[in-house]
Amino acid sequence: MKKEDKSIVIEKIGNTLAEYSAVYLTQTAGLDAAKTSALRRACFKDDIKMLCVKNTLLKKAFEGSDVDYSGLYDLLHGETTLLLSNTGNAPAKLIKKFRQKNDTLPMLKGAFVEESVYVGEEQLDTLSHIKSKNELIADVIALLQSPAKNVVSALTSGATKLHGILETLSNKEN
Repeated sequence: MKKEDKSIVIEKIGNTLAEYSAVYLTQTAGLDAAKTSALRRACFKDDIKMLCVKNTLLKKAFEGSDVDYSGLYDLLHGETTLLLSNTGNAPAKLIKKFRQKNDTLPMLKGAFVEESVYVGEEQLDTLSHIKSKNELIADVIALLQSPAKNVVSALTSGATKLHGILETLSNKEN
């Protein structure tokens, strides 16, 4: 590959990385064509971008990025497949679900999610339980709304009881 072509590929990888907040480095070597196709279809269905890249080009794209991916540099050896998503736990859930049918592949090398680096296969369970930014915001809003809903409910039920008592008393007088 010519140097000009490499710089174009590095730029494309960098632009793709900038579009996603979660970057997973996986190893898919050992999957046959049918299983690789099934993984690609599962990624497409879950809105996860799957890229097979050369480690040297990926490292240069990481270095050219505004984000600090330096924690992932040591993982760039052997075959590397990127799983990119804007939902932090989606690739981890996909890997776990895919493994139920296909033994131990794909293997997680590491991940960069919500500005944190996770290294190693043992982090897969942790990553699959991470809540996305939107899920955390929804939880906070639900917690904030809960007391207000209780107050409104208490006031409404109190008004209903009071109305029932007044109606009963007015009917007794007649």
